[in-house]
Amino acid sequence: MCAPSAFVVGNAAVSASEAPLLQLRGITKSFGSVQALTDVDFEVRAGEVMALVGDNGAGKSTLVKCVAGTHAADDGEILFEGKRVHIHGPKDAANLGIEVVYQDLALCDNLDVVQNMYLGREANRYEVLTEPVMEQHTSETLSSLRVTTINSVRQTVATLSGGQRQSVAVARAVMWNSKLVILDEPTAALGVAQTEQVLELVRRLGEQGLGVVIISHNLHDVFETATRIAVLRLGRNVGLFERAKTTQQEIVEAITAGQPTKVSGIPSTATAPAS
Repeated sequence: MCAPSAFVVGNAAVSASEAPLLQLRGITKSFGSVQALTDVDFEVRAGEVMALVGDNGAGKSTLVKCVAGTHAADDGEILFEGKRVHIHGPKDAANLGIEVVYQDLALCDNLDVVQNMYLGREANRYEVLTEPVMEQHTSETLSSLRVTTINSVRQTVATLSGGQRQSVAVARAVMWNSKLVILDEPTAALGVAQTEQVLELVRRLGEQGLGVVIISHNLHDVFETATRIAVLRLGRNVGLFERAKTTQQEIVEAITAGQPTKVSGIPSTATAPAS
């Protein structure tokens, strides 16, 4: 059967010629009697900032953990660069070029920026750390992302502000030839200036051709950065919207009272849970 030339999803038109970098089809996951995800479809293209939004318990974190290899989906398939893949653990995700920056950042306060960037992946020769190489690569990565607020890559992370710490975590994610970066609440607990610094960094990742997924409860941040917005509610798809053609009010309505719709061209047969 021939694929249509475009899919209309919510109010987002998707060209069939633009193959997604990551595509999830019918992802389902339960934990005992708790149904966390039901037949969820999701996609992100290279060079795109895709927002994933929903209320607490919507299934956002579970979906991301299925991509990151932390959880195994009970059903459904994952395609990366058009090929079906099986992600059995974080190492499999990293080998594909998928990096996740979690809300807690997973940085070590007692180590400096270079040591955090290479944590667990230290460059060495004959089991001796090649510090100059690591320091140079760290500086080049921060420079490529135009991170200018960090005075020295030898500063300990404990001395950095929230925005600077987020920048280090993002830079670490992109330093390893990553193709897709997933950011979980990247501006949580940041001030206004630090938030703008991080949002600019998110936009820059998309401009550099990476696929970016941003998970956020802050719709202002979402509308500042995202190209498209996918909404989950109670573990189901309820809408996919183009940022330029929607409003925050429409997104709020989808989050709080949305009805399942078709996403990524695959109609959902699920019905909304009874309220």
